[in-house]
Amino acid sequence: MTSTAQASRTGAGTAHPDHLGHVIFIAAAAAMGGFLFGYDSSVINGAVEAIRDRYDIGSAALAQVIAIALIGCAVGAATAGRIADRLGRIRVMQIAAVLFVVSAVGSALPFALWDFALWRVIGGFAIGMASVIGPAYIAEVAPPAYRGRLGSFQQAAIVVGIAISQLVNWGLLNAAGGDQRGKLMGLEAWQVMLGVMVVPALLYGLLSFAIPESPRFLISVGKRERAREILAEVEGQSTDLDARVAEIEHAMKSEHKSSFKDLLGGGFFFKPIVWIGIGLSVFQQFVGINVAFYYSSTLWQSVGVDPTDSFFYSFTTSIINIVGTVIAMIFVDRIGRKPLALIGSIGMAVGLALEAWAFSFHLVDGKLPSTQGWVALIAAHVFVLFFALSWGVVVWVMLGEMFPNRIRAAALGVAAAAQWIANWAITASFPSLADWNLSGTYVIYTVFAALSIPFVWKFVKETKGKALEEMG
Repeated sequence: MTSTAQASRTGAGTAHPDHLGHVIFIAAAAAMGGFLFGYDSSVINGAVEAIRDRYDIGSAALAQVIAIALIGCAVGAATAGRIADRLGRIRVMQIAAVLFVVSAVGSALPFALWDFALWRVIGGFAIGMASVIGPAYIAEVAPPAYRGRLGSFQQAAIVVGIAISQLVNWGLLNAAGGDQRGKLMGLEAWQVMLGVMVVPALLYGLLSFAIPESPRFLISVGKRERAREILAEVEGQSTDLDARVAEIEHAMKSEHKSSFKDLLGGGFFFKPIVWIGIGLSVFQQFVGINVAFYYSSTLWQSVGVDPTDSFFYSFTTSIINIVGTVIAMIFVDRIGRKPLALIGSIGMAVGLALEAWAFSFHLVDGKLPSTQGWVALIAAHVFVLFFALSWGVVVWVMLGEMFPNRIRAAALGVAAAAQWIANWAITASFPSLADWNLSGTYVIYTVFAALSIPFVWKFVKETKGKALEEMG
């Protein structure tokens, strides 16, 4: 599945202002998948300690239950493109919405730990599908003049979803008297936290019936007239619709469908550029960013922070994540991808090193000493800010740009798979590592943040301002 053809030479795709509101609605509706991606990924943060207590499991088993959704994510991401090419982009959104609903209900009402894990995997399928179909659909429907800005809706929706999930968790925990296992609406508080996701999932499903199918998909299945109608909706009647349809058809015929075989070469199995993409994906995860979103409440409670306050701190880091993402969206085209990544790496290394220092002190009455506690809290926010304003956005931008046209789709798939695997490794290992040595765990993350600096400096080329055809 690939993005829509470039704007025609006559300037097609500059939407008339009358159509822009409609186009924004379409992009926002599609980005609801991104919102659910963020929400479902981080809502588990509110249930970690309750699951440990309810099922009386150790850190290793707990980590597998939390991380198992990422296996579903990888499968969902790998299959979404093919399903979308066969059934349509809208149908994939509807399938994902159903899976989100099923996962939310099942996770809220589990019979045992094994079926809770199963519902987590199903939710992972939905996250993986949403992570692929949202950006692809927006790219295919958005007028070329607005594609970059509308495409950023997906990342913005993800970070908003993370923040809202933490806010909802905090509110429900307060309603339950600060106890994750406290009674709320006839269930335990953590069950309600996971079940609330039904609401945005149903909204996503309903919105999918209110937006049009991708013109590109319609043309691929021979529905040229319907494609013309939708192009008129999103690009305006002033566009030469016949020329746009012909242009998309020509682009689809001339495209090379890259395969895994195209990536092979060089002395180390893959071509060097593919290894650079994998490296970017792995470094993005190995700095431990998802520990901040999956385990932050548990982390703060482990150093003596009150449970309700720990949920509030999780929410504030999510707000910082949004702020950093907005900064990245403003500057990524101004100062470039590489400088932003280097700035982020330096800031993350400093924040993580300070956290490692703070966590190295012994607890006094179950809490960190006051100075170290404040340093840990501020450093955690610094880390999330510098990640969000750099690697959180830059890696996805660069992965979409850095590969030659001939191998772009296949190379992006391999890099994305590496990212899910790295995410799983960090998520699955954190509870056991934290039991071993919390400060030592953060030293490991600090080392990866520091190593990312020479990696970017030496191997990553700037892609700002270059046409995709220039990537060799």
